Amino acid sequence: MNISRRNFLQTGGVAVAGSIILPPFMQSCRKIQISSNVKVYLDHFEVSAGTLQKVVAAAMSKGGDYADLYFEHKTTNNLGLEDGKVNRAFSNVDFGVGIRVLKGDQTGFAYSETITLDAMLNAAKMAANIANTNSSFKRGGLAEKIPSDYYKITQKWEDVSVKDKVPFVQEINDRVFSLDEKVIRVNAYLNDESAYSLFYNSEGRLAYDYRPMVSFSVVCVMEKDGQIENSYSARSFRKGFEFLTAGLVEELAQEAVNKTNILFEAIKPKAGEMPVVMGAGGSGILLHEAIGHTFEADFNRKGTSIFSDKMGKKVAESFVNIIDDGTLENNRGSINIDDEGNDTQKTYLVKDGVLNSYIHDRISSNFYKVAPTGNGRRESFRHIPIPRMRATYMENGSATKGDIIKNVGYGVYVDNFSNGEVKIGAGDFTFFVKSGYLIEKGELTQPIKDINIIGNGPQALADITMAASDFAIDNGTWVCGKDGQSVPVTCGLPSVLVKKLTVGGIS
Repeated sequence: MNISRRNFLQTGGVAVAGSIILPPFMQSCRKIQISSNVKVYLDHFEVSAGTLQKVVAAAMSKGGDYADLYFEHKTTNNLGLEDGKVNRAFSNVDFGVGIRVLKGDQTGFAYSETITLDAMLNAAKMAANIANTNSSFKRGGLAEKIPSDYYKITQKWEDVSVKDKVPFVQEINDRVFSLDEKVIRVNAYLNDESAYSLFYNSEGRLAYDYRPMVSFSVVCVMEKDGQIENSYSARSFRKGFEFLTAGLVEELAQEAVNKTNILFEAIKPKAGEMPVVMGAGGSGILLHEAIGHTFEADFNRKGTSIFSDKMGKKVAESFVNIIDDGTLENNRGSINIDDEGNDTQKTYLVKDGVLNSYIHDRISSNFYKVAPTGNGRRESFRHIPIPRMRATYMENGSATKGDIIKNVGYGVYVDNFSNGEVKIGAGDFTFFVKSGYLIEKGELTQPIKDINIIGNGPQALADITMAASDFAIDNGTWVCGKDGQSVPVTCGLPSVLVKKLTVGGIS
């Protein structure tokens, strides 16, 4: 079956994800057997199995230890509404291949936006220069393996027109205005994405995936007696057009209005060191940024993380279990395979309070002599894969949220973060909290807003003294930046008590 890239996008292809692995007994096999699923992806990128082998052979020609190819075709559509009108509607198409060669712990990399044999061979030879000896590379056969599908959808975005999507941004605009007469402005944004990828390496592994994504957010601006406040709500999943429903519009509209209304009554608390209760869900961003990055194996391999010598040691109370998970169904951070062709998985980073695993890519898993964790991720074909988080969260404890709050004489409850800064090596962080509540004598009292939470991630982890059984994933539009690359992630947390953090408020 010959199918052009254009026709592929129209039909949506046959397979969602899969991988082909060259087993040891087939190392000398010259005949390549491929399924119809694999052929769809090869035809989409207009390459053959033989072409892939030629390019990998060129990449290995200078004596590299390993080489891989990463093909990507991504289409992104964006809609924006301001002042009651859709004033932004554009699409972007990205297409190309990245070629990587490893020699020891050194990396050679080049990419091409043109997928012709000559262009790929030139890029492969450039990447090969990381090594400096001539070498011959023996081609092998292929055997197929199909992994799980963690983002089943019913209608792909490439089958949906702009006119089908516009009513949803208009409806959420109208609904927010109808909920409260104080609303003076609404901005709504809808972004969808379809990405096809094909991966091949010098070990004979051929992997492929289709990755959908959608994000829908609304910003609400309100005015009361000359005071102007704003807040937002957002959802993002690996879903298709079925994601957009009247129920979602209502949920986001109500949430944005409620979060904005609270700010009119909010105050700034007194500054100082105090207990902090992290609310379930969105507070997981602090877990991701201030703690999760310190578990990434590249930082530990280089000795820049405070956890570099802590493997197998106690780092938190025994009820603390922290997970990085790529298997949550339709989750923004989930992936069927990582960008090095490895199966994704659920990885316990901290198990019963003990550091159990780092977050690995191929280089670090080889260094530590452990199995890959499925965390080799990249922003696009123009970037090399590095250890990255997916959905990072802490499991439930045994307390209740009410029990935790009752244990605080004076402190703050926070649940709505906006941005922050983290020194990844040491884990020192400063986070801006959009809203929360003051805790006085074991009760939530006055709403608070616009405060900073300052602390050290590893110390905050050790200082978690209680955890509730109200775990939630925050399905917002979280994006993680590292080494100039951005990837979609999610985070989650039950309500937890950190016995001591610095709160920046009024003196």
